Amino acid sequence: MGKLSNEELIALVEKAVAGDKKSLETVLSSVQELVFNLSLRMLGTFPDAEDASQDILLKVMTHLSSYKGESSFTTWVFSIAVNHLKDYKKHMFAKFPLSFGFYGDDIKNADIHNVPDLTQDVEKSILAEELKMSCTNVMLQCLDAESRCVFILGTMFKIDSRIAGDILGITPEAYRQRLVRVRRKMADFLSEYCGEYGGGKCRCSERVNYAIQSHRIIPKQLNYTSAAFLGQTALEVKEAMEEIDNLSQTFSFCKAYQPPESLKEFIIEFLNGASYSVVTNA
Repeated sequence: MGKLSNEELIALVEKAVAGDKKSLETVLSSVQELVFNLSLRMLGTFPDAEDASQDILLKVMTHLSSYKGESSFTTWVFSIAVNHLKDYKKHMFAKFPLSFGFYGDDIKNADIHNVPDLTQDVEKSILAEELKMSCTNVMLQCLDAESRCVFILGTMFKIDSRIAGDILGITPEAYRQRLVRVRRKMADFLSEYCGEYGGGKCRCSERVNYAIQSHRIIPKQLNYTSAAFLGQTALEVKEAMEEIDNLSQTFSFCKAYQPPESLKEFIIEFLNGASYSVVTNA
């Protein structure tokens, strides 16, 4: 199924609210990738992103009758998702918050050379790639929730400043200013510490065993390298990064992932369950 236009989505929403289950399934399927990828960047781990995505899709379902078409449907979904995720407290990094200071100190001072081989017969190059993709995502957790939203909306989703400002409840000018500041902060950190994207000494291949020991990656559970990408080319990623900070390397902030099958199954199970009535009775 190709991407649906806003007009098509509005028509499907009207049918869904009137009780058409198939239309509701199509509406939810059209936004689950958006919801999952936003949740993943905001929360930092696949399990937390999946849990939050279920919560958000439930909110979309149960508030569907309140959508009046005053904005595009995807903007409306973004607003629901952002408001949910900014205050989300059930994820791992809410319990163990990060900062750039802590992250930088770990890169500088961690004893990465006196760790045994913990790769469990998984190729080290695969584990290094998993760490690289995980690291760029975890690094976002060093930002406060509002700054994280600004960075993700502007960098990954490339949302127009007027729409992003509306979603966040700030003016387009304030949004653009914050986006410049947070992009600079991320770029400065990468340039100082990261040997993959900047001039730092940190190399993913050298930190694999330390990352396993620290439970940053799990050899038998490689969420990032096993997840399918959505169709974004290396050139598009390269151009997106050049807009930010002139780093031309492929940058995995901009990669989008297929939602897990369990999220699709959750939608089907909900539609076939007794709770479905809350949509049509809302």
